[in-house]
Amino acid sequence: MRRLLYILVALMAVGGMQAIPAPDNFLPQRVETANPGPVAQGVEGRIVFIAGSSDATFNVYSITGQLVKVVRVNAEQRTSVDFPKGFYIVKCSNQWSRKVVVR
Repeated sequence: MRRLLYILVALMAVGGMQAIPAPDNFLPQRVETANPGPVAQGVEGRIVFIAGSSDATFNVYSITGQLVKVVRVNAEQRTSVDFPKGFYIVKCSNQWSRKVVVR
């Protein structure tokens, strides 16, 4: 395995291997276009809420089930709210609920 790795590195160094070009009709998709629905994501010290293609209401619950905050976001907008470190349950307009970790 190590020998194969050395061979591949050596070929790349001398230009023996080249990247395969993308086809002419290749159009990369953006993440926002592929998923127009609402999103909630935990980041360091806060939760980021993205509404998607329509208005969204996010209910944030503590791990014990207590409602902590209600966040409303207009269509095509995003907002972030500061939260202490921990685990939260985010429920979005009766569409889905997810566990979110704030670090």
